[in-house]
Amino acid sequence: MVKSIIYTLVAAALCAGFFIFTEIYVSKQFSYVYGAAEELYLKVEEGEATASDAEAVSLLWEDKKSKLHVFIPHNDIAQIDYYLTEAGGHIRDGEYGLALSKLEVVKHLALSLPSAYSVRLENVF
Repeated sequence: MVKSIIYTLVAAALCAGFFIFTEIYVSKQFSYVYGAAEELYLKVEEGEATASDAEAVSLLWEDKKSKLHVFIPHNDIAQIDYYLTEAGGHIRDGEYGLALSKLEVVKHLALSLPSAYSVRLENVF
């Protein structure tokens, strides 16, 4: 009986530790993506963005998404891929207004996705 209680408590502690780690890790990765998207957004706003700037943000995202596939569904990752690719194309074409709208979506996704997968009462029920 005592062993069962101990095993149950250990399993609950391990689950809680994993959930806390996951939440911190995912939030940190998306904060990097948000920072890069914000920096690119400011460059586009000033008209100083180049294709290499967009490529740098895409490379950062490629690095982060390879690690986030474990925690985030593919559809949400694909959304960021889609909008970053479109923003890069608009920057290459000099269509900065369109690039700004796509980067705005990337920034919003980078802020909202971590909370959508955190352990919160509204996400559980």
